[in-house]
Amino acid sequence: MQKLVQKASEDNCDEIIMVDFPGGPNAFEICAKFCYGMAVTLNAYNVVAARCAAEYLEMTEDVDRGNLIFKIEVFLNSSIFHSWKDSIIVLRTAKSLLPWSENLKIVGRCIDSIASKTSVDPANITWSYTYNRKLSVQDKIVGDSMKLQEKIESVPKDWWVEDICELEIDLYKRVMTAVKSKGRMDGAVIGEALKTYAVRWLPDSVDALVSGVHSWRNKLLVETIACLLPSDNGVGCSCSFLLKLLKVAVLAGIDDSSKEDLVKRISLKLHEASVKDLLIPARSPQTTLYDVGMVQSIVNQYMTHEQRSQDVEPGKSAGFVLGHGSLLSVGKLIDGYLGEIAHDQNLSLTSFIDLSCSVSELARPVHDGLYKAIDIYLKEHPSLTKAERKKICGLMDVKKLTMEASMHAAQNDRLPLRVVVQVLFFEQVKAATRAQSRNSDARATCVSKMSPDEEWDKTMGEDCRSLKKKMSEVETNEDGGQKNSKMGKKKSRNSKSAVQLLPSRSRRIFDKLWVVGVGKGHVDNRSSETSGSSQSPSSAVVVRDNTTKSSGVPSRHRRHSVS
Repeated sequence: MQKLVQKASEDNCDEIIMVDFPGGPNAFEICAKFCYGMAVTLNAYNVVAARCAAEYLEMTEDVDRGNLIFKIEVFLNSSIFHSWKDSIIVLRTAKSLLPWSENLKIVGRCIDSIASKTSVDPANITWSYTYNRKLSVQDKIVGDSMKLQEKIESVPKDWWVEDICELEIDLYKRVMTAVKSKGRMDGAVIGEALKTYAVRWLPDSVDALVSGVHSWRNKLLVETIACLLPSDNGVGCSCSFLLKLLKVAVLAGIDDSSKEDLVKRISLKLHEASVKDLLIPARSPQTTLYDVGMVQSIVNQYMTHEQRSQDVEPGKSAGFVLGHGSLLSVGKLIDGYLGEIAHDQNLSLTSFIDLSCSVSELARPVHDGLYKAIDIYLKEHPSLTKAERKKICGLMDVKKLTMEASMHAAQNDRLPLRVVVQVLFFEQVKAATRAQSRNSDARATCVSKMSPDEEWDKTMGEDCRSLKKKMSEVETNEDGGQKNSKMGKKKSRNSKSAVQLLPSRSRRIFDKLWVVGVGKGHVDNRSSETSGSSQSPSSAVVVRDNTTKSSGVPSRHRRHSVS
């Protein structure tokens, strides 16, 4: 003040003008009262202004011991930074006192205090932590000799998220960055904090979101939340929240890198989404109602992750993948989404087909949802050509339709006639299969009392007896065939036909018996007889009998002479 008075005197001025005085008249009044020994009341709302004003007025220890700056610093360190709510209040008031509060490290010390307190074990928290969720105290008296017991309810891990929602976006970003840097906060809690802040500040309506008044703030807010998302591949945030954030990002027009990061995170949790979540409004110059290309990108990345997971586990079978809940959920989700966007008159056939084909066939064990989407598209786009209708109907497999869907398709005049015929044909095949299955079940009931070993022995016995009978018939026919060549040929053909009527299992057993019966010197016969189905087992038996009579004739000639 002495310096300012001296300078004013030299300039012949009757007034002293303090340019950019921090805190205004109220802060100056606190400093003036302190100089005259008057009582000064400091609290979380005025301490930052008083500290900045004292700095402006150079009220340091060099001028007088125990000056105002020293006393305010003691108050900050001993009281303000030890209090959760006071730290938040001071940080909020420091916003209007920049750059003074920043240069005096008040902002940094508040952020560090807040971040440290969020990492405290919730069991050790005894202060009232939010304006909306107060700690309840339950009083309990046990007996006359017991004192009053206060039992504080268990504090949730996200006890701190609502209090810091009142911070401006730039200060909020710094607080959350400090919280994450501590490394002691669970990703799910970080995600809950970001979701709470987004709900608090983002407008509900699309018009308010894209309005010119707050568009810049909304864009900054979404970009900030996107960069603060936990680096745990989307585990800390729900898919629904990420998709809502992507909707705002598209409407607010944030940069492509932030949108690509959101798409990557969403693709990891796509199986948790709903059809409503995927309805992302399209922006100009797109003519469709919804941003189908964005959903296409999400599905493509999801299928890439699925393919990589299968490559990592090469032993994973198709049946296991088919039973994978997430893949089936995504298939059902995309079919439902196709049904929603099929109403759009501006949706091209190419976009519909590309999105449908982007999902693996393993994700669609049933094609009812896809059929419904195709039917809606055909109804809303009556100008499709015959070739286009055939192309879109080629997406579905009529064999994978349920009975209800098949009945509907059989009467659907919007489908090509060829598709209707296929539906009717496969329904008849299914009906025949079901009837045969019922008959098989009835026969199985009759032999259900047998053990597996007994049933096998019975089947083998019957096959062997049938085999012996056929072999005896073949030998008898061959003996008669020596008298008349024409008759021998006829009998040979009849015996061959008889053997061909044997059950498949009997034919396999016959082939095995022939391999065992042939001696070591007839390797060529064994390979020729067992390698093709065209050779008759009867000729093999005749060769065996001939080898016992004339071992000097080559086997090939002996077989030729018999036939």
